[in-house]
Formats: sequence, structure tokens, C-alpha cells
Amino acid sequence: MKSIGALHAPVTALSFDGEPSAVELDAVEQEMPLILAEVDLLDARIMVLDRPVTELDARRIRRARNRVLAARRDLANRAAGVVSVPGGAA
Repeated sequence: MKSIGALHAPVTALSFDGEPSAVELDAVEQEMPLILAEVDLLDARIMVLDRPVTELDARRIRRARNRVLAARRDLANRAAGVVSVPGGAA
């Protein structure tokens, strides 16, 4: 009967230190505006879970949704290499 321990050596040959690499950290840093906008949208939606939605709540959710869309657009444009000018026409 073969030992299972011998089969683990090729699988675990690479040591994993559990920390993200610099490339992964840079990717998270670039996505951070989108992440924060999505958290704000989630917070706005959570606030109205147990009560009727007021006009102020609807406005807060709409603005948070617009920030998410803008952050997604900016991230997509940055990935495509397109430079976005704030307030300018594309």
C-alpha cells in the first residue's frame, strides 16, 4: 500500500505564505473606489429593510447607485486605456 504522504510533496511543493502579492494588492487598490461605492449602496439598502422608503431614502439609494455606475465606468475605462476627463464630454 502506498503512503499518501508521498503524494502530497508535488502538490505542496510551493510554499504559500498566506499574504497577497504586490500585483494582487495593486488590483485591489485600483478597484477600491468601486468597492467603497458598492458598500455605500449596500448600506443605503440595508437602512430601508425594516421601514418604509422615504423620499430621502430613495434619493440616497439613487445617488449611491449612480456612484457605483460611475465607479464601474471609470474602472472599465482605465482597464481599456481610455482617459476620462471629469465633467468633460467623451
